[in-house]
Amino acid sequence: MSAPQQPVAYGCYRHPDRPTYIRCQRCGRPICGDCMISAAVGFQCPECVAAGARDTRQNEGSYGGLRSTNPAATTITLIAINAAIWVAILLTGGSGSKLGDQLALLPSGRCNSLGQPGSYYPNATQSVCTMLSDGSWQPGVAQGDWWQLLTSAFTHVEPLHIGFNMLALWFLGPTLERALGRARFLAVYLLAALAGSTAVLWLSDPQSQTLGASGAIFGLLGALLVIAHKVHGDVRNILVWLGINIAFTFMGNGISWQGHIGGLIGGALAAAIIVYAPRKDRTRTQWLGLAGVLVVLLVLIAVRVAQLG
Repeated sequence: MSAPQQPVAYGCYRHPDRPTYIRCQRCGRPICGDCMISAAVGFQCPECVAAGARDTRQNEGSYGGLRSTNPAATTITLIAINAAIWVAILLTGGSGSKLGDQLALLPSGRCNSLGQPGSYYPNATQSVCTMLSDGSWQPGVAQGDWWQLLTSAFTHVEPLHIGFNMLALWFLGPTLERALGRARFLAVYLLAALAGSTAVLWLSDPQSQTLGASGAIFGLLGALLVIAHKVHGDVRNILVWLGINIAFTFMGNGISWQGHIGGLIGGALAAAIIVYAPRKDRTRTQWLGLAGVLVVLLVLIAVRVAQLG
């Protein structure tokens, strides 16, 4: 068996008398400790850093748009909206709140029981429901309550539900807004939420109710994974975190796996469109791509609503 080969040291391209094992991540030239500059991944030489600075306009984000002066601002706003809706639902009855029923996602209408809150008469039509002394008809997306497709992603009832979701949003949001910029981050979040609702519309029981920001949160996880892969970062921690959440999704009771998986796919796809868009005419390509995702989701929603109607 041959002995393992030892790595070869080369002279720094600026200081040939200084041997080094480090190479610039962009151009591959050997660089010594005085010349290496820490980058997102590895180290770069002074010339490549200067070239990158020339190529990037001042205040422009890595993937276009303006850098956020406060990357936590959008996250704080989203958390505030979720918290305000949660308080409003608590003040109007909590789990029995009519406001919560109007905002949560219900693919098709159902006949709720007045005597047993939380229960409903399966497959009862609206006409049948009106003849039941105990029945109260609750319309869904198929009956015209289309806003539920987005408002459901801001709706919570249980304290632990909103607590865990907002904690995850707080950890993920500022990091992604710093990378993508405010407008693109918000686009990823909303498209992930809508993709999660679309999956619920197609794959869940039409008379089951779904609520919570989890689909959008899974979308942010998907976006973070795409960005880390794009910059050749270490994705192992993200994959572990994602794997744990997916396992919990399928093992837990009352958890919408449809919304989680739909949001994950939607967020990852939206982020991929943003970070892999070619530099030439990048902004136009990004927004056209995101608009294309929105159109596909709207078509899927329209087709499903026609089936449920």
